[in-house]
Formats: sequence, structure tokens, C-alpha cells
Amino acid sequence: MRALMWVALAVLLLVVLVPPRVTAGEGWLASRGLLRRRRVRTDSLVAVRWSDGVSLRLVLRDLDGARVEVDPRVLIANPHLWQLVDAGARSSLGRGTLLCGATALRQLSDRIDRETAHSPSTSSRAGARRRPEGAGSGRRP
Repeated sequence: MRALMWVALAVLLLVVLVPPRVTAGEGWLASRGLLRRRRVRTDSLVAVRWSDGVSLRLVLRDLDGARVEVDPRVLIANPHLWQLVDAGARSSLGRGTLLCGATALRQLSDRIDRETAHSPSTSSRAGARRRPEGAGSGRRP
């Protein structure tokens, strides 16, 4: 009985602590957790809003009624993922399907812009390093 209780506690802890995996493509965003997978069409979004709760989440809902919750830190940490979501949301705005959520997307876009402006990119740091004298000149002495 005690072993069964520890196994149940371990499984519960695993379900709570394992973050969902977020993937995106052209026109879609998916979130896969331990037990379920949710997918939303970003090119046919109806609503984007911030969730009310302990942790801040961005909730996206499409025309088919599908719903995905995403931690904004995931989008901040992955600019390419954000670009795919933003392109789909702009397409929804252009089609006129996104009626509620332009403000939430603008807030997230501003936050991502601030975060990327304050953190130095790895490519600029690599380019800023000085090369040793004569290295990489392409000429032989």
C-alpha cells in the first residue's frame, strides 16, 4: 500500500512539473503535455487573451473552438516561434476573424522587443571578439 502511494505521488509530481512542449508551423501552434495535445490555427484566431490565475498564460482560441494556453516566457525565449505565431495572428487580423486580443498580442510583442533589446545576441558577441593578428586574413606570409 505504501509503495502504491509513493508511485501515485511520483506520477502526480511528474504531471505537475513537466512543462508542455510548444511547437509551431506556418498557420498553427501546438502544445503537447504529458497527457494531451492541443492545436490551434493561428491564421484563423478568434480570441487571444491573458488567463487569470497563479501563472501568466496566453490563451489562444480559433474558429473551430480549439484552445491552447502558452506560457509567454516560451515565446520570449524562442523568437522564431514568436514570429510564426505573430504572422498567423496578423493573418487573422487581416481576415477579420480576430475580434478580441489585438491588445494582448501588442503587449506581448512589446515585451519581447524589450527582452531582446536588453539581452545581447550570441551572434553579435561572437562578431565582437578580436581575432589574433594575422588570423583569418586568407594570405600566406
